[in-house]
Amino acid sequence: MLDVLSEPLLAALIGGFGGLLLGLAARLGRFCTMGAIEDILYGNSALRLRMWGIAIGVATIGSFALMATSLLDPSQTIYLRDTWNPLASVLGGLLFGYGMALAGTCGFGALARFGGGDLRSFVIILVMGISAYITLSGPLAQLRILLFENYGLSVNPSGIAGSISQATGGAVWLYGMVIGTAILAFSCASSEVRRAPASVLWGALVGLAVVSGWAGTYWIATKGFDALPVESHTFASPLGETVLYLMTSSGGGLSFGIGSVTGVLAGALTGSLFKGHFRWEACEDPRELRRQILGALAMGVGAVVAFGCTIGQGISAFSVLSISAPVTFAAIFAGAAIGLAQLITGFGILRQP
Repeated sequence: MLDVLSEPLLAALIGGFGGLLLGLAARLGRFCTMGAIEDILYGNSALRLRMWGIAIGVATIGSFALMATSLLDPSQTIYLRDTWNPLASVLGGLLFGYGMALAGTCGFGALARFGGGDLRSFVIILVMGISAYITLSGPLAQLRILLFENYGLSVNPSGIAGSISQATGGAVWLYGMVIGTAILAFSCASSEVRRAPASVLWGALVGLAVVSGWAGTYWIATKGFDALPVESHTFASPLGETVLYLMTSSGGGLSFGIGSVTGVLAGALTGSLFKGHFRWEACEDPRELRRQILGALAMGVGAVVAFGCTIGQGISAFSVLSISAPVTFAAIFAGAAIGLAQLITGFGILRQP
């Protein structure tokens, strides 16, 4: 296949396939982090949060199955390192979650909404992608490195499963699959889930989308010659990367992240058309637009500091049981809860009309 397609193009196609599944899950299965947090805090429903757990469980089982069959080397992923800065995970996660509450969605959710015709989400995508690049390699990059990159705790580079294996013996992949199975079983153990069996399907498809990213990019990395990274889905810097590609494609090529972003848009558009939900929407209130822009700025910065967003840390990093994943996800949840409480009580400059 590498004789016919270039490695970057193949990586983009793999990203596009997984992104398509994610976009369909968002529009047809209502898979949404912000919605899940709102439901559990204010809607008395844990269904969408359990869908998230199903996605994590399936992704973890699948990723460690790849490791067991030598189809994935976890040490090549960005989420498993020998140092970890808890402050970056906590502060970045809190900032991202707070921004998510202000914007009303995350980067992945904004792509899904834009695929349904929501022009407000297009603004979120642009602002979040630009702010992520400002933090990653722009004016804020040196400050980020100074505050977070040069400090960290020494941790087991094999993650949570590796730490358990080191302490008790046994195969890392086996512990990973056991943990993934436990997460999946707990997430499915609810009458609410049993009354909505489609939620299991959509959650599982999200998990499989993440597994397809790991499997595909690892295959390219081992068979190809371009030294492409082993990665899976995340939606912070890939938003900015896609914007840059659209403006300067002759100066920078395709990538997994660009394919992933494009796939989510395609899946969301397909899903919204299928359901008859596609309609153009725009912001009618400048206060709402201000809030969304501030939220997108916070998400872009927070995601880069925390090394991932709701999908990047919440599922992709979780799927390899990175130590940072549960801490970052908890911080994102807490930040979103704070932001929602602020919006509901209506204090400060972001007072709701």
